Amino acid sequence: MKPQSSCGQEHSVNWAWIDKIDAPYFLSHSNMNRTELIEAVANESKLSQADVRRALVALIATIQKTVKKGGQVQMVGFGTFKSVKRKARTGKNPRTGVAVKIAATTVPKFVAGAKFKAVVDPKAAQRKAAKASK
Repeated sequence: MKPQSSCGQEHSVNWAWIDKIDAPYFLSHSNMNRTELIEAVANESKLSQADVRRALVALIATIQKTVKKGGQVQMVGFGTFKSVKRKARTGKNPRTGVAVKIAATTVPKFVAGAKFKAVVDPKAAQRKAAKASK
């Protein structure tokens, strides 16, 4: 499924630049907020921070609109944003221990892609590859 804009046109995105990101810069930060992310992407892509900020806002808005409509946004190698329905269930009030009914709801979900998982935990990716080759 190709990403579509709000007007319904298909877009093809070249993600080749993401493979060239300077990993040590990102690894030197244990946490990153939106401003730091914008700065890092601007440095890596040679775009202005204003352009990156506009692109990030547009990306987030597009993902939110698509997921809200029940669709999904899939970026191969990175992951998939989608919505899932949770069934009604019974929970417990942790303070009193009283059973509480929790209504059914729809929540956003992100499922990490294989390449993203491999970057985060290379040893797990190697184990999975070794298991698959047996």
